[in-house]
Amino acid sequence: MRASRLLTILTTLQLRGRVTAQALAEQLEVSKRTIYRDVDELSAAGVPIYADRGPSGGFALLDGFRTELTGLTGEESDALILAGIPAAAADLGLASAASAARLKLLAAMTPQARDGANRVADRFHLDPGDWYLRRRPPAHLRTIARCVWENRQLEILYESWSRTARSRIDPLGLVLKAGRWYLVAARGERELIYRLDKVLDAIPTERSFVRPANFDLAAAWRANVDRFEAGLRRATAHLRISSSALDRLYRLGDAIADPIRATEPDARGQREAVVPIESIDHIAGLLLGFGDEIEVISPPALRKAIARRASAVVALYRAA
Repeated sequence: MRASRLLTILTTLQLRGRVTAQALAEQLEVSKRTIYRDVDELSAAGVPIYADRGPSGGFALLDGFRTELTGLTGEESDALILAGIPAAAADLGLASAASAARLKLLAAMTPQARDGANRVADRFHLDPGDWYLRRRPPAHLRTIARCVWENRQLEILYESWSRTARSRIDPLGLVLKAGRWYLVAARGERELIYRLDKVLDAIPTERSFVRPANFDLAAAWRANVDRFEAGLRRATAHLRISSSALDRLYRLGDAIADPIRATEPDARGQREAVVPIESIDHIAGLLLGFGDEIEVISPPALRKAIARRASAVVALYRAA
């Protein structure tokens, strides 16, 4: 641990020039006294560090000194792929390792390449969370991640829409989508997707599993998502849409929004389209939020469901 901290101090000074003891302490999550001891150790080892006192002071390396000690630890190598996704690294407990890996990678670059990498980091930021939602990592994310990395079977208690049950699974990979974590896993011959915030308990077993040789996480995720979405939309609805609703069609999902956008508007700016739907109750709740901007032409059951919901809302507020 101390060796890793000394190397981080060294690469930080090499990259940033003068750095205060307070800044180093905050970065490494240790006390300033620990930083002073570490700097003394580096000096005793022959590293030319000097200190400037005063408000603008701090530690710095002598001009021209450069270290090549930039080897990554195993954890930092694991975290390197997440260095550009701080939220994911933090959820997995790899925030510090990702930061240290990034420092070492930058220290190994030429000054020109380093400037380019810093320019990208300064101008692009990835925020994987959805709007209006506070990020809360799933309770068992790190346990499940460890089993994924170690090819270790996992016993989970999972709450699906229909029941809560225990299963023993082979965890194959984690996916972060729209701020939510998902697990792609094998259970027997089946490949399944689990939403991690629905995992009520996760217990690593002593048994390891052999990861499929040709398993491609991205391809498996896409295939499962396509199959899931296609299986949900077993019916259709004929809709008439006002132009004022077009900028909010994303709320309905692309499977519904795309056919609507593809149709030509009539003289009044309205469009008609037949779109796939999941169920009467599900789409009725979504369409009610559009008020009179979207009219259901068919099926009659959907018209009745929306009318029933609208009547209930009117009755509620009329009584109030």
